[in-house]
Amino acid sequence: MGQSRQPDSPSVVLVVEDEPLLRMMAVDLIEDAGFTVVEASSADEAVHLLETRLDIRIVFTDIDMPGSMDGLKLAAAIRDRWPPIEIIITSGAVTNAAAQLPDRAVFFPKPYDHTRLLSTLQGFADLPSLPGL
Repeated sequence: MGQSRQPDSPSVVLVVEDEPLLRMMAVDLIEDAGFTVVEASSADEAVHLLETRLDIRIVFTDIDMPGSMDGLKLAAAIRDRWPPIEIIITSGAVTNAAAQLPDRAVFFPKPYDHTRLLSTLQGFADLPSLPGL
């Protein structure tokens, strides 16, 4: 039988942010809201975590990051390889990211509204688990 998330366990959120201070702030905010958080400093590290962990339910990623792909390419890869995972994308740069978002992804400009972000995370966490999660 495959692994699945327990109904009462907190949803696991992968935070992908190359700026350590911003990543720490996002992790603290999300953990304080009751989620379990896994951190990555690049899209490459995020893909490795997604390949090795079966419990990640939501990915919260910055767009502008060093490495082989940015946050939009990471989001597209997630939608292609792990379709049940929910995606939240953020950026401080003025961008047309909304036009490039994969299906079901949500965009938050930086600085993001903490209440709105947590509401979106909770909404994703309340969705029924899809097969494979």
